[in-house]
Amino acid sequence: MKVKSDNAGKFIGLLGIRTELIKPGDSIVAILEAAFEENDIFPEDGDIVVLAESAVATAENRVVKLSEVEPGQEAVRYAHRFSLDPREMELVLLECDEVFGGVAGAALTITKGNLSPNAGIDGSNAPEGHVVLLPEDAQKSAGQIRKAFNDKYGCRVGIIIGDSRTQPMRLGCVGIALGTSGIVPVEDSRGSLDLFGKPLSITHKAVADNLVSAAQLVMGEAGERIPCVIIRNSGIRIVDADVPMPLFSSDECMYFSNIRKSPGKDI
Repeated sequence: MKVKSDNAGKFIGLLGIRTELIKPGDSIVAILEAAFEENDIFPEDGDIVVLAESAVATAENRVVKLSEVEPGQEAVRYAHRFSLDPREMELVLLECDEVFGGVAGAALTITKGNLSPNAGIDGSNAPEGHVVLLPEDAQKSAGQIRKAFNDKYGCRVGIIIGDSRTQPMRLGCVGIALGTSGIVPVEDSRGSLDLFGKPLSITHKAVADNLVSAAQLVMGEAGERIPCVIIRNSGIRIVDADVPMPLFSSDECMYFSNIRKSPGKDI
């Protein structure tokens, strides 16, 4: 898939990499290297490699069998309120920093500094009766994968581990970066001039999130088995560092700070 890049004057390539089914305990690096050989597509200098968090998490043994989970009383109460499996709700409570509301089918949480329905726990693309948790440390995983690819292919690439999220007041999912390595995930555009010469005072570019959204057009959300997309000719600067995602506190967030929290005291 190619998308015209106006600022670069050339096409940006979105190269989907189909892999074999990833199982718990697999080496994600070995799986991807084999897939590069199979597809005859290899990382090149300046590429951004976007990986689905579920694939990384599965390889990292973050798959849980629900029949082995014993829900506590708090999980049962929340599960009743939000129409969830109590066992899954127990995992949500273990994984998240805070539950502050929800709707039928989803508890809204803050998890690893992000707004995450059900703490990012997902039953799709997991065996029957199992769920997949988020990677334990997506930032660390991205750094390890980048080093392995740089060493193997002798090039400088960026790595993003991404997920999908819904947006407030919008139907559908967009991409969100959970961990990055080799790129600056958010670019500060303050001070840049607009079309009329006025300096921007607030704008930051969500580079990593936008790249994940682009990659998800190729990845899909179901059984496509494309957990990896190479983004080529993006013009994104590669850096030799693991720059973490900058996060707001809830008080600093324009949306969250204006939404009344519902911590569930009536449960």
